[in-house]
Amino acid sequence: MNNEKAIAPLSGIMMNTLKLARHSLLTIALAAAAAQVAASSEGPTEAAKKYSPPANTTHATNVYWGDSHLHTGLSLDAGLFGNILGPDEAYRLARGEKITASTGIPVQLARPLDWMVVADHSDMMGIATDIKKGTPNILANAKGKEWHDAFKKGGQAAGEAAFDLIQNFSQMTVPEQLVADYSPGSKVFTKVWKEIVDNAELHNEPGLFTAFIGYEWTSVPKGFNLHRNVIFRDNADKALQVDPATTQPPTGSTDPKYLYNWLENYESKTGGRVFAFAHNGNLSNGWMFPTEETYHGGVVDKEYVTQRAKWEPHYEITQIKGDGEAHPTLSPDDDFADYENWAVGNLDLSELKTEKMLAGEYGRSALKLGLQLEKKFGVNPYKFGVGGATDSHTALATADEDNFFGKSTSVEPSADRISHPFIKSDLGEIPGYMLVASGYTGIWAHENTRTALFDAMERKETYATTGPRMTVRFFGGWDFDEKDVHSSDSVAIGYAKGVPMGGDLKQASANAPNFMIQASMDPLSGNLDRAQVIKGWMDAKGETHERVYDVAVSDGRKIGKNGRCKQAVGNTVDLKTATWSNSIGDGQLSAVWTDPDFDAKESAFYYVRVMEIPTPRWVLYDKVRLGAEIPKEAKLVAQERAYTSPIWYSPK
Repeated sequence: MNNEKAIAPLSGIMMNTLKLARHSLLTIALAAAAAQVAASSEGPTEAAKKYSPPANTTHATNVYWGDSHLHTGLSLDAGLFGNILGPDEAYRLARGEKITASTGIPVQLARPLDWMVVADHSDMMGIATDIKKGTPNILANAKGKEWHDAFKKGGQAAGEAAFDLIQNFSQMTVPEQLVADYSPGSKVFTKVWKEIVDNAELHNEPGLFTAFIGYEWTSVPKGFNLHRNVIFRDNADKALQVDPATTQPPTGSTDPKYLYNWLENYESKTGGRVFAFAHNGNLSNGWMFPTEETYHGGVVDKEYVTQRAKWEPHYEITQIKGDGEAHPTLSPDDDFADYENWAVGNLDLSELKTEKMLAGEYGRSALKLGLQLEKKFGVNPYKFGVGGATDSHTALATADEDNFFGKSTSVEPSADRISHPFIKSDLGEIPGYMLVASGYTGIWAHENTRTALFDAMERKETYATTGPRMTVRFFGGWDFDEKDVHSSDSVAIGYAKGVPMGGDLKQASANAPNFMIQASMDPLSGNLDRAQVIKGWMDAKGETHERVYDVAVSDGRKIGKNGRCKQAVGNTVDLKTATWSNSIGDGQLSAVWTDPDFDAKESAFYYVRVMEIPTPRWVLYDKVRLGAEIPKEAKLVAQERAYTSPIWYSPK
């Protein structure tokens, strides 16, 4: 028997009630929809338009990491030293792929880069390949045939031929016909330039990876390094309308004024944008930052300082061929100035260094000289932002100490590479162990595109590191307070109350400017030791000065009344295993610092230097991994660092 109760049918009254309820609900729903349509037709309110913070942010929100100076086998010297990789392989490695180096060693970056500039030498593009091949024009020239035969023999003969060609290039004694065969207007030159541009276009993916079009203008008269790299904001449609500037006569010149005119002509012809930046002032023997005369017999006058200020907004302050921030002779009160200095001679060691030359070679000194030139001419030619690069000639943008593939293919990882000097002459040598695993540039921008990154470099919102990717913010203003640096909205406050790195402080509105500094460690590197503000200024007599202030230090150490923390952070590096411990130092440092010595009548600049705890140099990794014999003079441990672009104050 079925015990389930029968469900009684709904009465007529109940049916009518349900119908009315459904009708009411439908009416309400339609009314709500109509209200939404009406609201949408009226558009969002002003408050609603500002609801999404990322959509309403105009300041730089991200730091993008890259190498602004890399050479492939298309460069004269790189190709001669055995680099068989081209721009395609260079970009693929930078973007995170594993590739094979010219020596057959697998290589991959620990993390991809966000952008890169393949800056192959513009002079004699394509000659290295043709010398090795023995093309008819090479064999028809006595010197060309000599070089080809030496490369055919290989080994020591090939190396000597490479050095000989580079020596002839720097002394401007390459046979005229060979120069003509590989200069602007020749078929080979045009073909190589197009290959460089085409590869940049292939790998440029806005929002994902920026491949800048660029090249290196390799001015090295009599061995004095006056090199500049050129970066285009534009795409191939504009870049291919011109041939790059060169240095070998009769089509080129080593005078920077020639380059400035080329840059001006490019922008006039194409409507595009371009700028240049110098590097390795430490190998110029004082000619990189002149104050009275230029190497080429010119004078430092209003025209010179105006052109340089316009066309060189950036400076490569650290790279494989030495660090260029400061020198202990110029900055005797700076405990950290003795870092990867190359104070030996010019690029080919045809002239040794003298103490008098140093002031025209280092970034901090140049910033001070710029204040004096600004007083004289009304324009500061050395008002630059800073960045780091590798200047690697291996096509491999490796700036990590434990993944360093050297300057050229001939010194890629091996047990004996340290024994090969970078350069050697009758006057001396620069030993191989002095090569530096450096560096990268951090660019603060709102998106990863050619336009955004170029504009950020031009406005100097950049900083250099010697390899690690620590995050650094630096703002200057007049009314920051301690709570600002700890605010969840500290970056927006920084832009609202002041200016970022690379900026100019507005007229004094308080007794002294103050600065907001924030630094975070690279999670794959060492903890932070300290953050410092370096100040340079010019007094009423026109004399310049500098001072280093510790503004934030790790591990609870104290900063004295003189603005310095003399207690070292310590050292945990194990020399037997090439390892270290982050048991010392801090992961983050921050501060709001007010200049205690400010004089509103004095021009000044301020920049931040962030120091890591000691970690192994690449030579120690070579000793542990490859069994390399390390000279006693070689440093095994170093403190990696970051340098921000300055913030300037002018009383005018």
